[in-house]
Amino acid sequence: MLLKERTESDELLIMRYLNRRMKLDEKEKFRYMNLEKGYEGEVKFDELLENLQEERFVINDLLLELNNSYFQIDTLIISQGIIHLIDIKNFEGDCYLESDKLFSVKTGWEYKNPINQLKRSETLFSQLLKKLKYTYLIKSSVVFINPEFTLYQASMDQPIILPSQVNRFIKELNNTPSKLNYSDKELAQKLISLHQPKNPFHRLPNFSYEQLQKGVYCNHCFSFLMLIKNHSFVCKNCGNHEKIKKVILRHTKEYQLLFPDRKITTNNIFEWCNVELNQSTVYRVLKENYTAFGKKKNTYYE
Repeated sequence: MLLKERTESDELLIMRYLNRRMKLDEKEKFRYMNLEKGYEGEVKFDELLENLQEERFVINDLLLELNNSYFQIDTLIISQGIIHLIDIKNFEGDCYLESDKLFSVKTGWEYKNPINQLKRSETLFSQLLKKLKYTYLIKSSVVFINPEFTLYQASMDQPIILPSQVNRFIKELNNTPSKLNYSDKELAQKLISLHQPKNPFHRLPNFSYEQLQKGVYCNHCFSFLMLIKNHSFVCKNCGNHEKIKKVILRHTKEYQLLFPDRKITTNNIFEWCNVELNQSTVYRVLKENYTAFGKKKNTYYE
């Protein structure tokens, strides 16, 4: 049973929006592409878990805090007496382990060793369970999900699941009987309640409202070449159609995430969309979908 779905992090969404509205430098672009690739790998693993049998709770994207130390768990699976902590990596190409460090064969680039990160998360999670007065066997694994990934020089006792072993891991889970009880459900709900919605360690580029390109873009090819036709925006690049209301709401959410300190007003969203659109249309969409505060010219929405 999936108790907490996976969604794009605020960091990924902001980087995605910035990539469409400004020119990222090489380092920022690399960071953004890694975030996209990481999320893609996590979604692939989620699809495999849809075939899970027996009674299990699945919790995705947990960010927990213990004694001012934050740790993230990509996927947590509660089975009878056992909790699986899964860290998912979508690395591609050939890598090797040497002296507890992970390197790319092709470039020599050193990656953060996910095994060390996993061990830290396991230690903190064990302490959290003890604090909450629960006793479970904890099994932690780094899952390399990309079939184009190869790892050399990894010892057999490392908590690693390679691409060729992922399906076998799912089968072994399914072949292990699991019956859950009230205590298991209580723990799952407690962990979800402890999830930290804001990651204090997000790394974002410096940007300002003035430097970002204004306008609406296609939700299919991301082109800003949009025209209005029959109550819809039509992309001149790919021909995609999207209702005006949906486009305004999509860009309002984008504006809200990028500039949480700026108020959502008719004028601000009209300026952000920067398109030949009647301002009263923006007003109507905001009024129908948000709660209005203030009066007349000072009206804003939340």
